[in-house]
Amino acid sequence: MAASKSSTNQFSELRLLVDERLRNVFTARQPAILYEPIQYVLDGGGKRIRPILLILSCQAVGGVVEECLDAALAVELLHNFTLVHDDIMDGDDTRRGRPSVHKKWDTDTALLAGDGLVALAYQSLFRTKSTKIDEIAGIFTDGIVEICEGQALDREFEARRDVTIDEYLVMIGKKTASLLTISAKIGALLGGGSASEVHALAEFARNLGRAFQIQDDLLDITSTEEVTGKPFGSDVIRKKQTYLLVHALTHGDDAARRRLDEILDSEIAKTHVHEVKTIFEKNGSLAAAETAVHQYLSAAQRHLDELPATPAKDDLASFLAYLSNRKA
Repeated sequence: MAASKSSTNQFSELRLLVDERLRNVFTARQPAILYEPIQYVLDGGGKRIRPILLILSCQAVGGVVEECLDAALAVELLHNFTLVHDDIMDGDDTRRGRPSVHKKWDTDTALLAGDGLVALAYQSLFRTKSTKIDEIAGIFTDGIVEICEGQALDREFEARRDVTIDEYLVMIGKKTASLLTISAKIGALLGGGSASEVHALAEFARNLGRAFQIQDDLLDITSTEEVTGKPFGSDVIRKKQTYLLVHALTHGDDAARRRLDEILDSEIAKTHVHEVKTIFEKNGSLAAAETAVHQYLSAAQRHLDELPATPAKDDLASFLAYLSNRKA
């Protein structure tokens, strides 16, 4: 599965468009203690997956970019809020290969920057001209609540050894898939999509979000810091309940589960990460995660197939392929 060259070029153009609009949000705004960290976050780059998904969903049902661009900026601002606060909660010192906000400044400044990003997200959302803005605002707000619930579950699970795969899927459905889902729904609504089209795009995004998070879990322990921009095995070191760890604790052999318990009861060093990776490999957890990613990507494609054949639908299929092949 590979994205076409023309579609990849389009994604790059949309990313540049989003970046340009984001730069204009902060022209000469004060006080610097608020806006400099926010600008720093947005200047850090990123794939702009969520705004691109919103724009492509709008186009897939007959809409145009200018009808949805402010909403696309809103979901990107909201996404960056989650990153700033996640880095604080997870104790991550780097983000995209640079010091995270709470390391470059301090925790109070990072919290304020995250709060500011939420407020700016709403400002951008309400610049959207649509007769459905009340419904869209409700979807956006419900999405924030779900994201917070997902983050709370993620934190709760760190103290547990009995998390099930089903519980894990609920958590990532809220923490990761939620923002992709609201991006697709809002885009479809702004494009004038029918109820069935909105539903198909929402389910496309929900399954894409689950695949995306499990893929992240895999990349944490199969990729490198140079590629991902964060320490190798950081999820293992933080004892996070990833798909891999949940699978190994619930499906691994007795020896594997005992050894994982011993490691989780200790202060995990980098040397432990390679041992944990070996356990994941021997007990089929890496393979199970790869299978799950494929299943959710296939489910996403099936929902996309419910839409009428259009060039914009093909662009979404290429977007799916583009994300399925990512390395970071």
